[in-house]
This record gives sequence, C-alpha cells and structure tokens, in this order.
Amino acid sequence: MEMGNPASPTADGLAAGAAEIVCCAAPLARVADAVAALSCEAVRWDSAAAFDAPASGYSTKDQADVAADLKMLLRGPSSLAGSREARGASAKSFADVPTVHGNFRQAVRALDLDAGQGKEDVLMLLATQFATSAHFMCKMSVDRARFCAGSIADARLREELAAAGIEVGDLKLKGTLAELMEDSDAGWILRRVYENLLKLRGCLAWEAAVAIAVIETAHSTIQKPRASVDGNSSVLMLLRDHVTDGKDVPGVNSALVKDWRTKLWSLFDPSRPEFETLVEKLKGILEEKKEKRRLPKIPKGTRDFAGRQMAIRERAFSIVTGVFKMHGGVALDTPVFELRETLMSKYGEDSKLIYDLADQGGELCSLRYDLTVPFARYLAMNNHITTMRRYQIAKVYRRDRPSKGRYREFYQCDFDIAGVYEPMQADFEVIKVLTELLDKLDIGMYEIKLNHRKLLDGMLKICGVAPEKFRTVCSSIDKLDKLTVEEVKKELVEEKGVSDETAEKIGNLVKTRGPPLQVLMELRKEGSKFIENDGSVAALNELEILFKALEKANAIDMISFDLSLARGLDYYTGVIYEAVFKGTTQVGSIAAGGRYDNLVGDIVAGKQVPAVGVSLGMERVFAIMEEQEKEKNQETRTTETEVLLSILGKDLTLAAELASELWRAEIKAEIKLSPKVQNHIRYATQSGIPWMVIVGQSEIRDGKVKLKNISARQEEDVPRKDFAQVLKQRLTNL
Repeated sequence: MEMGNPASPTADGLAAGAAEIVCCAAPLARVADAVAALSCEAVRWDSAAAFDAPASGYSTKDQADVAADLKMLLRGPSSLAGSREARGASAKSFADVPTVHGNFRQAVRALDLDAGQGKEDVLMLLATQFATSAHFMCKMSVDRARFCAGSIADARLREELAAAGIEVGDLKLKGTLAELMEDSDAGWILRRVYENLLKLRGCLAWEAAVAIAVIETAHSTIQKPRASVDGNSSVLMLLRDHVTDGKDVPGVNSALVKDWRTKLWSLFDPSRPEFETLVEKLKGILEEKKEKRRLPKIPKGTRDFAGRQMAIRERAFSIVTGVFKMHGGVALDTPVFELRETLMSKYGEDSKLIYDLADQGGELCSLRYDLTVPFARYLAMNNHITTMRRYQIAKVYRRDRPSKGRYREFYQCDFDIAGVYEPMQADFEVIKVLTELLDKLDIGMYEIKLNHRKLLDGMLKICGVAPEKFRTVCSSIDKLDKLTVEEVKKELVEEKGVSDETAEKIGNLVKTRGPPLQVLMELRKEGSKFIENDGSVAALNELEILFKALEKANAIDMISFDLSLARGLDYYTGVIYEAVFKGTTQVGSIAAGGRYDNLVGDIVAGKQVPAVGVSLGMERVFAIMEEQEKEKNQETRTTETEVLLSILGKDLTLAAELASELWRAEIKAEIKLSPKVQNHIRYATQSGIPWMVIVGQSEIRDGKVKLKNISARQEEDVPRKDFAQVLKQRLTNL
C-alpha cells in the first residue's frame, strides 16, 4: 500500500490531501534525521563541533531540536576504524542537516495548522514552501549518499555504487517555490508536493543503503558493532537487521546494496505498520538518551576539584603565594566581569574568545579573559598609585574549544610590577619570580622561551613585511608550537598575502634559537641585518642588560632566546616569554608574560604606566602534579586532620566536650561515633589520620583516654584532664 494521491479539487478534498501529506511527512522527517545520522557515522563526521546548537546559533527551535537529536544519536564512540573528512559542497550536506531538516519540520507543522482552514490560496503557499523544503532534503540526501559511496576502499564497489546512484542523483527534483507558483491549481500543486515526498523517500532509502554498505565494508576485518540502545549504533542495527534479516553479510556488492535500497523503500512507506514500528523505536532511542541527559553534567571545558585534587591545588597555591610575597607582592582582587569596552580590542585575534554577558541594567559586560587588563584598569582608575607589585590568583574565562589541558574556566596566578622605570629591573625580577615558581613547584624540567617585541617587529621589517601586517603575521608565527615552519609559511602566503620571498626570509629567521648570550652575539655580529634596524638595536641592548642580570642570579640556564616566540596578545611592547614543560605530560605552555607599557594608556588616555608581568596557568600545573602523584603511587591526604576522636558508642555530649578541648588547643580533630573500634581504626587509616583518642566504657570509668599512634601501632593511657596537652606535645615532637 503506497501513500495516497491527494488530488481532489474540492476544498474539503484539498484539506484532506494536505492532511495526508502531513501524516506521511511528519514521521518521515524523523527517519530523515536518523538516516543523516547514519551517514555521519559512515564518514566519521565531527558531530560535536558541527551540531553544537548554542555555538552555531540556529535561528529556530526546530533547527536546534534537529541538532540536539543528531548529537544524541551520534553520542558515544564511532564504530568505524577509519575516517574521511567531508569538504566543500559535501561538507554542507552534513553540516546543514539541522538547518534544512529543521525548516522541513517547520513547513510540515505550518501545513498541518492551516490544512483544515479551507483557504485555497494559503494552502497553496504553504504547500509550495513545503515542496521547497522537501526539494532541498532530497538534494542533500543525494550528496551525502554520493560522498559515502566515494569513501569505500574497494575501487570496483565504489565505482559500481556511484554508477548505480545516478538514477537517484539525476532525478529532476521539481517543485521549487518559483516553479510551483507558475500554476494556480491547488490540486496540481498538492500532486507535485506528493511527488517530492516520494522522491525524498527514495533518496533516503538509497542513502541509508549506501551508509550501511560503507559501515559493513569498514567492519569486514574487525568485530561488528553490537546492538545497543546508545547512540547511532541503534539506528544502524534497526536498519541493518531489516535489510539483512539479522544475518551476517559475507560480502558487499552493488546488487546487494540495490536490494537493500528496495527493502528500505518499502520500510519507509508511512502507510505500512513496519514504518510505524520503526518510528516508535527511533522515538524510544531518543527518549532514552534524553532521560540519560537529564542527569546533571558539568559544562564542557570546566572541572570539579575535590579530595585529592583540592589537596594538590591548595599545596600549589600555598607555594605560589609564598613566592609572590617573598618578592613584595601585594594581593589584589577584581570583579569576575568587566565592562566590555575595557576588554575589547586588547587581545588581537583572541578577542573573539571573550564571553559576553546579557545586558542586565544598561551596561554591556564580559567575563574577564585574563587578569592583566583588569589590573591595568585598576591602575588607570587610581591615579594616586604610581608603583605597585601586585599578585592575583583567580579564575578567568575563554570561549575556546575545550581539549586536553585547555579549559574555558581556569585559574591564573599573576605577578606584575608597575611603575618601575629603570631599564630591565622589573623584567628581571618577574622572570626570576617565574623561575622560582617553577623550581619550588617541583614539576620537573621546563624551558622559558624569550623574545622581544621590538626585535620581532624589526625582524618583520627586515623581511619586507608592511607595518600594517605586523600583528597578523605575528599571529601566524605564534602558531609555530603547533604547526611546522612550512605550514606557517604557507599560511602567510595564502591567507595573509605575504610574498613567497618574504615568507622564506621569515621562515629562516624564526629558526634562530639557543642560549641567550650566544644568540645575542649572533644577532649582533658584523653583517647582521638586525644592527641596521633602530628598533632591533634598542631591543638587543635591553636584552644584554637582562641576560647579564639573569646570569648573575643563576636563572639563565633554563632560558632560550627564541625568535619564533610571538605572543598573540596585542598589548605587549617589550620582552615577552613563555614557559614550556619538558616532561612526559603533554600540557603545552604553563606560563607566559611580558612588558606592556601602553596598556594603562589605552584605557585612560594620557596616563602612561610602565608594567611587566607573568601569568602561571594553574590548570596545566595541576595536571602535571596529579600525574606525578599517580607515578609515585602515593595516596594524597585530602584533609589535615591530626586526631580522630573515637567515641565507642553514641554519646555525642561526651564527644562535644572532648572535641572542644582539642579544638581549644588548636589540634585539628574529627569526631566519630561507633561502638566498634575497628570502624574507627579503618577510617583513621584510610584518611591518613596519624593519631586516635579512644574513649570507651573502661576509659570513662577510670577517668582516662587511650592515645593511639596509628603508624607506630603504639597505645598509651593518659589522664582525662591532661589528654589535650599531652597530645599537643606528641604532635609537636613529630
């Protein structure tokens, strides 16, 4: 039984025909989403990036709903071994699924709402809009099927499927809005709408058959996917079992795929009970996924700290704060959000990563991107402050794509010196602070790459880069920690408009790196282009002062003079540096900073305050320290409890009295009430608590308490009236 032919000329007949189309199209829309998800599975499409509705900004609820359904269907590991990234027009046929399918849903709903109103002109308009949506659904389905067929490794099968697909791909997909409006007969329009719906059903059947073929051929040498209620594997198994009768496939050929298409064409007929069952199962998959998603989850790019992580974090913060205070640092705290105008255009290309907040009272605000600009704003507001050694430990926020070691909310620890005019004094002290931080945190080998902004600008001028392109070229050079020199040169030529000759010169110079004084001598030797540039000469003179000071302070061995370092932030004016961890844990840079003499003046015109600072990225430091704890195979204590007050019973009044004495003696203590002494010992051992005060009926009767040293396994009875002082002495002698 096929879909009916809605061709009645009467008003009631037209309404009935439109209603029948809606009844067919609504469930078919859900099948279209599932088939598109199956194609994404076949080519390993990056659904997390492509279908992220908040990031992509879908314009309607239907579009956002389709994106959400696709992400749920594709949640979880892919079942394929290889991948092939879609590009160009093919990429749009995957990425635009939420938009096109969402518009189709909207067109179906609009046709449904007005189908029974009896207004022929309105019905004609809605029907033509529906036909246009179905038309684009067909085109995208064909494009995805072609791309999937092209991803098959077997050349013969690939060619056969491509040839077999011509009958689908060459369908004259009539029924666009302009074509349909040429005729005013509503019955004729509904017939064309019906034809487009049939074509959509055929395209989806072919696309699903090809996608199953791609997945089957990819699994020919590995274990087949198991049926599951999670993710797209469920969609795959539903359709695969229908076309294969649940049997294994010995080999895929074009005839078999055509047979699958025929079976799926029949399955996708909305008048058949099998189709209704399929749609209900798809709904069930999504409902189960939604139910799981209702559980609380943490936002991407953030993390919770508890137990062992908090102990490591507090230890790290204690070390960092101690170093900052040793160098005269004064604590400062600033709001987590700033006026948007304060933050914008201070970070160059990174400004797009700033989180903007909704207008809540006439002020446009954004979450702080770092702690440097808020500090500059503080200096600009307080004219009486001429010099300041400031430190701040706080969270900052970046609308970045999360990855390992890269978060959207993370701690920074900043130390800055403002208002010191003596050449290189503040630069030296801040870099010395950085080396002491990394040494005392004891995270392992590290390297501090160092360069000078004026030297960088001089290098670009020497290479022939126009001044207006300095910053954009620097943003490309700054990617050398992720890209090769050849890749950066290609970007400079193809995207930044730099000539091949200039890119080659830049590529040769950025390879210059090594021990600071040695590289300094190399750049100053006779014939060097750098000594012919005034900015470069000034930078080299400043660096000589800095390097000699660092050498005398035994802080130069971990520093590398590196001409490839080009910090991306626009506000740096002098020395720039970046610390990179050299151990096995891959975290990238762990600290960075530099001189920013003009930043305060950018906020308040006319007020110039020289400043230099460094920022330590604590999240990456935490990752290193956590990995080191695992390698040591030592349990990190999550509390500083010194004593467990163990009451062998349920006497809370007695526990309160004894615990208060311990707390008055400034002994860190916990209370535990339990009649079984083994429960107390087990808890103290697992928590790493070194001492126990045990009080049972015999101790109460004799006016004593029992002190137990857990590690030494020694016990002693002491008078009840003296136990707090005796315990204090024992702890002091540890």
